Amino acid sequence: MDLGMIGLGRMGANMGERLLRGGHRVAGYDPGDAARAAAAARGIEATQSLATLVEALPAPRTLWLMVPAGPIVDDTIAALQPLLAAGDAVIDGGNSFYRDSQRRAVQLAGDGVGWLDVGTSGGIWGLEEGYSLTIGGDAALAQRLAPLFAALAPAPERGWGRVGPAGAGHFAKMVHNGIEYGLMQAFAEGFAILQRKQEFGLDLAQVADIWRDGSVVRSWLLDLCAQSLHGNPGLEGIAAYVADSGEGRWTVAEAIDLDVAAPVITQALIERLRSRDDDAFADRLLAALREAFGGHGFKRG
Repeated sequence: MDLGMIGLGRMGANMGERLLRGGHRVAGYDPGDAARAAAAARGIEATQSLATLVEALPAPRTLWLMVPAGPIVDDTIAALQPLLAAGDAVIDGGNSFYRDSQRRAVQLAGDGVGWLDVGTSGGIWGLEEGYSLTIGGDAALAQRLAPLFAALAPAPERGWGRVGPAGAGHFAKMVHNGIEYGLMQAFAEGFAILQRKQEFGLDLAQVADIWRDGSVVRSWLLDLCAQSLHGNPGLEGIAAYVADSGEGRWTVAEAIDLDVAAPVITQALIERLRSRDDDAFADRLLAALREAFGGHGFKRG
């Protein structure tokens, strides 16, 4: 099956290479010269523009977007839409907000162009391990493109599936990432407690390795914890600053809208926000209040 990949960064190029290994033809476009050259070196047919990419594909064309969520997705679709014809399909495999995906599906449907939003998980390991894919959009279109999903997934019969109409794929991925926030925070806090108990001199990498087999907390995230701790036990050179891609915020907002209590995910998001404040005004005010009402001293900085 032929596919046009738009966005040849690490994730897009890895996905393209996995499809090539599955016997599919992949042409791609990226505005960056270096990204195009790197993709071409991996066997992807790098084109010089969106127009030449579309021209290189037989009808009905399938274009897979792997670009950052937000305005760039709308800009790319706006540039693509005049080049496409009824029966063509656009897939967004990035971390777009699900309501944007619903809107984009309606926009493309006006020209008879199909839409699928595919929540894609697997990160940099997906090339070898496969990608988890939650697919939103028309069932018949998802079925037609099933060979692509089967090639990208960990196995043809598992790790992927259509989960609902347009927007559902990205909604499921949004909640997936919210869960991920909570799991990561729990591991981080647990290992911080182990690290602080100096009297036992615990080898954190060893503990992680033991838990990887038989333990109820064994998981891929724990595997990655062990890998990180073996490579850098003191986490030297890593700043205590944790970014977020926005998916956790969207998950918390949805939980509030739906009256669903989600304290773990919410607190994990708050901890990420706290990690970015080296001089928290709120904490300094707390210290001042303790001194004001109780005469408790405070540390001067």
